[in-house]
Amino acid sequence: MEETEVAVIGAGLAGAEAAWQLARRGVRVLLYEMRPERTTPAHTTGDFAELVCSNSLRSDDPANAAGLLKAEMEKLDSLILAAARATAVPAGGALAVDRVRFSAVVAERLLAQPRVRVRRAEVTALPPGPAVIATGPLTSEPLAAALRELTGREALYFFDAVAPIVTRDSVDPERTFRAARYGRGDGDYLNCPLSEEEYDRFYEALLTAETAPVRGFETKAVFEGCMPIEVMARRGRRTMAFGPLKPVGLTDPRTGGRPYAVVQLRQENQSGTLLNMVGFQTHLRHGEQGRVFRLIPGLERAEFVRYGVMHRNTYVNGPAVLNPDFSFRARPDLFLAGQITGVEGYIESAASGLMTALSLLRRLRGGPALIFPAETALGGLAAHVTASPSPDYQPMNVNFGLLPPAARVSGGRREKNRALTARALKALDDFIRRHDLD
Repeated sequence: MEETEVAVIGAGLAGAEAAWQLARRGVRVLLYEMRPERTTPAHTTGDFAELVCSNSLRSDDPANAAGLLKAEMEKLDSLILAAARATAVPAGGALAVDRVRFSAVVAERLLAQPRVRVRRAEVTALPPGPAVIATGPLTSEPLAAALRELTGREALYFFDAVAPIVTRDSVDPERTFRAARYGRGDGDYLNCPLSEEEYDRFYEALLTAETAPVRGFETKAVFEGCMPIEVMARRGRRTMAFGPLKPVGLTDPRTGGRPYAVVQLRQENQSGTLLNMVGFQTHLRHGEQGRVFRLIPGLERAEFVRYGVMHRNTYVNGPAVLNPDFSFRARPDLFLAGQITGVEGYIESAASGLMTALSLLRRLRGGPALIFPAETALGGLAAHVTASPSPDYQPMNVNFGLLPPAARVSGGRREKNRALTARALKALDDFIRRHDLD
């Protein structure tokens, strides 16, 4: 019987990692890349794994979630991490690379792999047979249309308008209260009440905060259904108080009265470690979000694991259309990887490519779905992409809030993170040994 060849569409970070993981484990790969024959508004070269924004892959400290994810990927022979190590430049505690040399090393190692062949061409339809789609947030329109047909129009997004997410344990419990409007539900929201003076201080800071630049290919339109909070503020002093900050139906148990305004935080994950700032989609710069949003009572020391963004970003509603192993429910031989799944960041994209490849390999060999342990950064990221319970699925960077809480640890956040890291690495070692993934 002829050996199966897997198509990998897109030679970015996720596609390159997926192709490498499959090929080094004995699978023939046909890797498609449309650049430079057809480029995108963000890319400038036809190189594999081109880093289009920063050259930093963020923290290299295992007590940081991004550092833990790197450590886990290196245990599984990540191509992207190996290329990054080989082309690293000084960056303090971060892992940063010479981006030209980095892309060159990725291409060199892939092209030296005898089971990988490359085709420079645009793919305009979903390929038959086992395949990985890793085309990123700037997926070309014909392929996006094919994905829309497979997933349903409501499960494919082209504009990312998401609110900030904070860790639950960084919110001050003394300044907040749990309740739903008019007593509905079981107190599903954590509420940050504002007095008139606190509201005015927040309002003035919002009016003068600096917004992020809009890239030329991204729309500047303001959509009424997902209006940035700062745009809402510019429409009048009380506009927010009649919108996402409306206090109606809520009583502050500390005062027995209705607050002047309320910011609501909604549970973002099943373990309740992450909270979404309801209605706070924004185009403010990240530093400005931290400065202004920490003026809200209860959020003075908030830890932001995700800042609000509004930009072009093609991605699917993973929890609605993907199996836990990144395959499509509607077509289990087709897998998704990279930012189009709803992960954010260079390393997260590569990590999803790694997990997708190992999952597809398991499918080819007739085994059960490969589900990474929830205690690992890989598993936490996969669970967010494929099983987030949030009614408003949002793209996400890796963070410790995606992992189940650890047993109580004495000391501060860093000690807690070190305990989570130790638990994660042990769980991954056991997983690798159990599933023979060396």
